[in-house]
Amino acid sequence: MSSITEALQEVDDFRASPSGTVRINASDVAIRMILRPILARFRHAYPQVHLDIVTDGRLGDIVAEGFDAGIRLAEAVPQDMIAVRLVDTVRFAAVASPDYLAARGRPTVPQDLYQHDCIRFRFESGAIYRWEFERHGIAETINVDGPLTLTDQILMAEAAIDGIGIAFVPDFLVMDAIDDRRLERVLGEWCPSFPGVCLYYPGRRHVSSGLRALIDTIRGDGGSKSD
Repeated sequence: MSSITEALQEVDDFRASPSGTVRINASDVAIRMILRPILARFRHAYPQVHLDIVTDGRLGDIVAEGFDAGIRLAEAVPQDMIAVRLVDTVRFAAVASPDYLAARGRPTVPQDLYQHDCIRFRFESGAIYRWEFERHGIAETINVDGPLTLTDQILMAEAAIDGIGIAFVPDFLVMDAIDDRRLERVLGEWCPSFPGVCLYYPGRRHVSSGLRALIDTIRGDGGSKSD
């Protein structure tokens, strides 16, 4: 059945315009960062392609679960996959509201976070993310504590805006709030950049014209051109 499906996909590729269904597995942050900005443009350019996007915080097996591709941080891409670099780096930001900082003070080194209310992130596995910092080659990992633990980084940013505590999230999620001063950066010189975001797929599987069109559309939206 898999061979028949791939053969049909190859036949579709000879059509004038890409068609069919493209199934993508990605984290919520990757969807907001990579896919959300291009969805309308992709729909307009390729009306015969149906995108089936599943939000998933786990690092599941995209082949076993029937996906055409996944989108994750480069460091999380399985080694047996072909990876297409979409964004070179992702930087994190520690942020808090002006009211919170006025009441509790501003941390100046990562260890100061032990004296603050922090908004923690829980992976779908149940593990709590330990905040990672780096400066001048010195790495610090802080097991923060606080009044709120969430599995959604958008909610973490909103909780920080509401003055609940300090959040540590990808900075593109909070740039608007920083620009309009609902949030302020803290520990900026300590906040690291991580290897960029990749779309990945199995090398042994035929790459449909729909998936190629999606990759080209994403890259045309300001992503990196290097694999």
